[in-house]
Amino acid sequence: MKKLPIHQEAKKLELEFHTRRHFLQQCRTGMGMLALGSLLDGCNFFGEDMGNHSISHANPLAAKASPLPGKAKSVIFLHMAGAPSQLEMFDFKPALQKMDGMDCPDSFIQGKKFAFIRGVPKLLGPQAEFKQYGESGIWLSNHMPYFPSVVDDVAILKAVSTDQFNHAPAQLLMHCGTARLGRPSMGSWVTYGLGTENSNLPGFVVLTSGGRNPDAGKSVWGSGFLPSVYQGVQCRSEGDPVLFLKDPNGIDRDMRKASIEAINKVNEISYQEFQDPEILSRISQYEMAFNMQIAVPDVMNISDEPEYIHRMYGTKPGKESFANNILLARKLVEKGVRFVQLFDWGWDSHGTDPGTALDLGFIQKCRENDQAVTALLTDLKQRGLLDETLVVWGGEFGRTPMQENRDGKQNVFKGRDHHSDAFCMWMAGGGIRKGFTYGETDEIGYNAVDGKVSVFDVQATILKQLGFEHTSFTYPFQGRNFRLTDVFGKVIDPIIA
Repeated sequence: MKKLPIHQEAKKLELEFHTRRHFLQQCRTGMGMLALGSLLDGCNFFGEDMGNHSISHANPLAAKASPLPGKAKSVIFLHMAGAPSQLEMFDFKPALQKMDGMDCPDSFIQGKKFAFIRGVPKLLGPQAEFKQYGESGIWLSNHMPYFPSVVDDVAILKAVSTDQFNHAPAQLLMHCGTARLGRPSMGSWVTYGLGTENSNLPGFVVLTSGGRNPDAGKSVWGSGFLPSVYQGVQCRSEGDPVLFLKDPNGIDRDMRKASIEAINKVNEISYQEFQDPEILSRISQYEMAFNMQIAVPDVMNISDEPEYIHRMYGTKPGKESFANNILLARKLVEKGVRFVQLFDWGWDSHGTDPGTALDLGFIQKCRENDQAVTALLTDLKQRGLLDETLVVWGGEFGRTPMQENRDGKQNVFKGRDHHSDAFCMWMAGGGIRKGFTYGETDEIGYNAVDGKVSVFDVQATILKQLGFEHTSFTYPFQGRNFRLTDVFGKVIDPIIA
């Protein structure tokens, strides 16, 4: 192929550079500016106040006021990955105990889809003892000996429903508002809307325990089509809090600072050229990473907590555990982190082995969870933080009143299959009504008969407490405005104080 003269080659490169994509990026009225305008939400690049929000081009995570008055400033979402059995924790069904071992009525299984149940399963009575506790008289099982001390501070939703019965899509629906990949997680939406109150820490922090990530993977704390600066930052309670946080060998902090400043100067030039809002995210992430080197090791260190706190939570410094993560959640919101997401894996109680049996492994999970969660609510309340911190607890769906009979054969150990029609969640703090239950299921806990709410309703209520009207809290993407609750959701007004 004949080589072009130098001046013609240069012209060819210039024409290739000015493709339609580059035109749209450069054009001040093109797609780049439209996306940037949605990112800044009514503000200009230089931080001038143009409404309720103010943001600097170098810090898209700058704290912003909510559009409406909100009772909560931060959220701690405790997700029990695998779906805990509501029938052994919160939903007391004495009639089910009387029907234990009976064949399940045809009306409950005809036309229904289950993950593993085949044929006609047996009904399984509650594998726990229940009593009423507190001034509210809420029924709780004996698997939670600590929780009665805080039950008058929570509102329990007893008839939550979802349309998914497999773990990954149900987890995505709970946290991203859809069972499919690609949408922003709830924590990303919240930090997009409110920013963070601590410029040295991420606005959205994720902590995992139980030895595995949730089935849906890291997508449940991803930013989807929102700028990537709003995705969750996963921290660890054992070893380095964040991977690659330390400076490499031979690089000191001053050298790291100089290198980041040089990189961001190049990024700023690139931003001026292309007006790509993702470059703003890149600048912010470099600066955040530098600040985190000092802030994160301090806030993620629980060894400096007093001994009575460790006894209260059941923590063991230096170990990876749910209790350690619960204490870290308190420290993070205390330092201004907006959204803390905990995933605790190991709640999938099918009864296929001792670890998943309702009368063995499940009890151990409840005890591990109970002490730490109770300590969190008590600690937040003592510090005056519970009123402004919304704590949410739950799984991705519930469990069936029937014993699982995988492949048509009853499991050796006692367990329950996935159930999407009715399960329990609870909320506390952040303007939520205290000592209250909402919703009811039928006599065996199979169907909701009163106060049925959806996953979208839960999401709408969380956003309401943070100061957002969920139907108008949107982001433009691919030609339409998207929101966390998609086209669904109603605020659960009865549980709001």
